Amino acid sequence: MSNAKDQSPPLIPRSSLLVPHSSSKAWPAVDIQLPTPIDPTLIELLLARLDDFQPTAIQESDERALRVFFATCIDRDAALDAVTSAFAGQGLSGHPLDVDDENWAVRSQAELHAVQVGRIVVAPPWDVQTDAPPGITTIVIEPSMGFGTGHHASTRLCLETLQKLDLRGRRVLDIGTGSGVLAIAAVLLGAAQALAVDVDGDALDSARQNAARNEVDNAISFLQADFRDAALSAADIVLANLTGAIVNTTFERLVELAVPSGRLVLSGFTQDELIGRPDGPAATSPRVEIIDRLDEEGWRCLVLRRHQSF
Repeated sequence: MSNAKDQSPPLIPRSSLLVPHSSSKAWPAVDIQLPTPIDPTLIELLLARLDDFQPTAIQESDERALRVFFATCIDRDAALDAVTSAFAGQGLSGHPLDVDDENWAVRSQAELHAVQVGRIVVAPPWDVQTDAPPGITTIVIEPSMGFGTGHHASTRLCLETLQKLDLRGRRVLDIGTGSGVLAIAAVLLGAAQALAVDVDGDALDSARQNAARNEVDNAISFLQADFRDAALSAADIVLANLTGAIVNTTFERLVELAVPSGRLVLSGFTQDELIGRPDGPAATSPRVEIIDRLDEEGWRCLVLRRHQSF
């Protein structure tokens, strides 16, 4: 993931290795050029508008350019029309393209190595330590099209947070599970059961395989659905490592998915995005209180407790 020259954080928490899933040889995409200086509010609004068309992946080309992938050309063209109309006159431009499949994602992921976060190590199958020290939990994740290999700061923040929570016997809801790493970590840390939810069927297939690989598939259920309108039971712990725009616009729904006195772990946004700021909904809502805040490389993770009376 590319950073700006001043080492400011990337715009969105998506690995540069995350690409759309398809059996075709080209991916429908839109290249979007952002105006300078970068306006965080514009970015939030842009991502929220793009989300209406269910992009399959978002990649940062550089500090002021996004490449957004879609499942079909129809979705791609509709999103481009909507974005250019909504942000006309604000210095934003975009054009459609088809990205050839040259297996670049798989080749790039072969360079990944194990990442340690506290007492958890997330490792690809080719970099698993056989002599890990006592007290270290190793999670083996096969890098694939799903997001969540531990190499992004937002994933590491969530893993760090899980180690600080009392998960024993808890029910966990992992929204946008990607590779399944957070649900797997929660179970290995003591959670009784987890439900991993994602709109992407291919990501869920990878998450199932990773759960089986780590021998926790008996404790994790998988559901292909959009959490915004799916019939989901409230959980003791809600994990949502998404984007700032999505967390901000679905904040009330995320709160509803936590039981009274339950915890919400929210990440995938920078310190400057509204959801992470003191004037954002997480800090001002009477329904929750912030009980922990973790930062890394400009990214933020908030831990909230839902009040019993709301």
